[in-house]
Amino acid sequence: MMKFNQHNILSLVDNYTYEEVALAVFRYQFLQCKVYHEFCCHLGKSPDNVKKLMDIPFLPIEFFKSHQILSSQHLVQKVFTSSGTTAQQTSKHHITDLELYQKNTIQIFENQYGSVKEFAILALLPSYLERDGSSLVYMVDHFIKTSKQPESGFFLNNHNELYNKLQALEQKGQNTLLIGVSFGLLDFVEKFKMNLEHTIVMETGGMKGRRKEMIREELHQKLSEGFGVKHIHSEYGMTELLSQAYSKSHGIYDLPQTMKVCIRDPEDPLTLYSDFEKIGGINVIDLANIHSCAFIATQDLGQNVKKNQVKIMGRFDNSDIRGCNLLTLN
Repeated sequence: MMKFNQHNILSLVDNYTYEEVALAVFRYQFLQCKVYHEFCCHLGKSPDNVKKLMDIPFLPIEFFKSHQILSSQHLVQKVFTSSGTTAQQTSKHHITDLELYQKNTIQIFENQYGSVKEFAILALLPSYLERDGSSLVYMVDHFIKTSKQPESGFFLNNHNELYNKLQALEQKGQNTLLIGVSFGLLDFVEKFKMNLEHTIVMETGGMKGRRKEMIREELHQKLSEGFGVKHIHSEYGMTELLSQAYSKSHGIYDLPQTMKVCIRDPEDPLTLYSDFEKIGGINVIDLANIHSCAFIATQDLGQNVKKNQVKIMGRFDNSDIRGCNLLTLN
């Protein structure tokens, strides 16, 4: 019998099945998170009738815009906020355990790419650096501090400096991660053409209103040609999650041990597909969200391709998930 301990959630994932931990987290958050508790009660769901993973209700991601989602009595250490125009309401993720976030992000990255300390980390994240509260900037800053490589750092719009830095690191044969927002990377390759051999180029998505949106294949082709690399890597994360998934090519993301994706019927948000071939809305279980809500219905579309792999295909055309207007609280 598992002894649930929300303070050491990562070790539980190591020692028990995902379903066992997810059900324990559901029981805990049903009791501790007022918003999630009310949401589950509206659906007639409780620990009494939620006995398997597929029974767990997923909270629409919009609730992070209108409510404080907390399952902890500890002091809030930081508030991560989503990007958006002044006319838009932004999501807020209240964090009570920054150490958990730091440990989890490093562990996920290193399981995919090896030790952070082996990389020089270069970050081209202009839109994120220009506002407060970005979880991505916080994560990358933690990577930079952990890497302890003197060449690591952030770049705003200083493309000449970034170009010179990449050239110098290539000449040294230094393993490098260049992580950037899509429009920033495109702006860079319009000025410079490179032939990188020791650098991973990773896009975090989003044009942030700076450029016309384009499909992933077109974006990656332009970036591959500009940087002279075979594949463009991608990071899938969001303000409302404390875990990330990484793709090394073709938009196929490897899920970390803290995450699981369930695909829901776009016409019926309460129905989950068991068939891997089905395309639908992405519901994410992120066990690292132990102190907020671990079960989130996102606005993204995708498809499970293997047990721990998902293909991200974009976002719903409408701003709200279809059907979620029926699932709101006062």
